[in-house]
Amino acid sequence: MNKNPLVLTIDVGTQSLRASLVDKKGNIISLIKNKYDPVYLSPENGQAEQDADFYWNHCVSALKELAKANPGKIENICGATVTTFRDSAVLLDANYKPIRSVILWLDQRMAKAKERLPTLHSLAFKLVGMENTIVLNRKRTMAHWIKENQPDVWLKTKKYVNISTYLIYKLTGRLADSPSGLTGHYPINFKKRKWYKEGALKGRVFGIPSRMLCELVDPCEIISTIKDEVADETGLPRGIKVYASGSDKGCETLGLGALSKDIAAISYGTASTVEVSNKKYHEPEPFLPAYGAVVPNWYNMEVQIYRGYWMIGWFTKEFAAKEALQAEIQSTAVEEVLNHNLASIPPGSDGLVLQPYWGPGLKRPLAKGAIVGFSDIHTREHMYRAIIEGIAYALREGLEGIEKSQKHRVKEIRISGGGSQNDAICQITADIFGLPVYRVQTIEATTLGAATSVFYACGEFQSVEEGMKSMAHITDVFTPDRLANQQYQYLYKHVYLKLFPQLDSVYRNLKRYDNKFKGK
Repeated sequence: MNKNPLVLTIDVGTQSLRASLVDKKGNIISLIKNKYDPVYLSPENGQAEQDADFYWNHCVSALKELAKANPGKIENICGATVTTFRDSAVLLDANYKPIRSVILWLDQRMAKAKERLPTLHSLAFKLVGMENTIVLNRKRTMAHWIKENQPDVWLKTKKYVNISTYLIYKLTGRLADSPSGLTGHYPINFKKRKWYKEGALKGRVFGIPSRMLCELVDPCEIISTIKDEVADETGLPRGIKVYASGSDKGCETLGLGALSKDIAAISYGTASTVEVSNKKYHEPEPFLPAYGAVVPNWYNMEVQIYRGYWMIGWFTKEFAAKEALQAEIQSTAVEEVLNHNLASIPPGSDGLVLQPYWGPGLKRPLAKGAIVGFSDIHTREHMYRAIIEGIAYALREGLEGIEKSQKHRVKEIRISGGGSQNDAICQITADIFGLPVYRVQTIEATTLGAATSVFYACGEFQSVEEGMKSMAHITDVFTPDRLANQQYQYLYKHVYLKLFPQLDSVYRNLKRYDNKFKGK
């Protein structure tokens, strides 16, 4: 056994790609970060696309740089893995070449979903009150949009795969992926870690035939080795084994050491999530599946705020010109200026409460964003803090649903993502949830979790728990402030939780307005 084994991780994010070497103690020995420019292309307003090979070229570039910077270390690589953002399909022809650009998960276009479901299936969804949720799911499935708008592309499509699958194929020559990496609009049975059979009730929603799907490899199993030509091109040693892990959020949860029904993992990323891991399969919300974890025999119950910390970018663009100028003068990020001012606003934002549905969710497909409580005392700073609080309120509501499903309350929170770098945001989270919040030694929790899974797969750890103990180290703790928690408890129970029920009919009327006057 190698005395100083390292894992090679390729973490493909929405805004950048990271190639890293990680050791068994959770140290990131070397990290190459390639930022994208542009992050994505917008053929039309609200659309987000990028060439699949754009990510592959960044991958090759990062691997070359990593190998060149670590000539004495790359021989110690015991395994590699790929983790990516989710729900971004690549359409491949008969030669496994991309036919069109990837439609990214950020894309806002909707299909009309004209392809009819069998009458009995439609009736079944209607009887259990999931008709609107199924309609939204179908409209968000880009396979339906391609069929309706680019039928010539669909006719040429041999395989319909996630971006992670394509990059694994380019790296190894095998079109395969982990069930844990296929979170999104794909016909996968997460409980059984298998594709739904052709014509299955839930599988029919996505309209993707079985022949277009990739092979599935269980997490921590070997997919293949890096192709010799890729190794030679990048400067890596030949014969490195590539292991199946999972999606970015799944790896992030493991990297936080949150593999327990006692611990919630919160990711304050572009899409913000709360996850709880459990060995038993529990749906976090009715008809929303638990996803496969990045290690065997575990599931991740997840609730997502689709636009999450994307809203911070939206706010800075639309309302923070003054802070942006200040940040430019100080040579810092505008978010740092805004976060510095958080402490000047009291908990609860002087009664300003935000519902963060800037993008529709499966549970409430017709919901919109809302802000209530405005008065003449409120400023931009109030609105900024209300966004941060509103996202935390929504995640708390999601966590309470998870706790109800698993019949067990969590005892602590582990936190990661860009928002977690700020102490004030971590403290707000602790105060809203009424639970201690922990940070680990690195913001690169996705890389850390992916590496942990590979070390376990390689036999360097006897158990996943041993791996987490060795690699995830708590560095900061935020405990709830009693008075702030009382204020948040009141606003959460008596204002936030009442917003959606009170506004539900309003949202339905807005939908009718869109249908009547905007043709949506």
